[in-house]
Amino acid sequence: MSGPGSAAAGALEVLAGRRQSLAVAESLTGGLVAGELTAVPGASRVLRGSVTAYATELKRELLGVDGALLAARGAVDGEVARQMARGVRRVLGADWGIATTGVAGPEPQDGQPVGTVYVAVQGPDGDGEVRRLALAGDRDRIRRDSVQAVLALLLSELTENARAQDTEQHGGNGCLQP
Repeated sequence: MSGPGSAAAGALEVLAGRRQSLAVAESLTGGLVAGELTAVPGASRVLRGSVTAYATELKRELLGVDGALLAARGAVDGEVARQMARGVRRVLGADWGIATTGVAGPEPQDGQPVGTVYVAVQGPDGDGEVRRLALAGDRDRIRRDSVQAVLALLLSELTENARAQDTEQHGGNGCLQP
């Protein structure tokens, strides 16, 4: 569950301060990311909504993931995660999108072993980040670790984005201007 120092709370605080919104696309986490975010009081100021696209065809039909990509690589893929994050941003009209896709088990999927997970973040400037995770544990542990990983990636991207904006606005050398 989200505590005051959690990545969910931190990301929501940064987004609220910027007056930016967030949308979530989930596969293997099945709504757990949205649940973690909505456990934080005031999440409604930021969270637009979520899409749980568990079935592969929903990734294509709802989120706009390229059908040829899905056919060639399957749903457990970094580019699929990136397109899910981009698609949920577009579909739900949000500034930021995050996504999870992977294999929680008990069986491998799309030629990928259990614990293979991709998390993605897509920001308003088109920049994004995808991480491949190799998680251990049972199905519940893999799903919960995936939630924490995507929220940590979002918070990292938000803070990196803020540092980049600050550098652009203040000369880039980190020194005070006379």
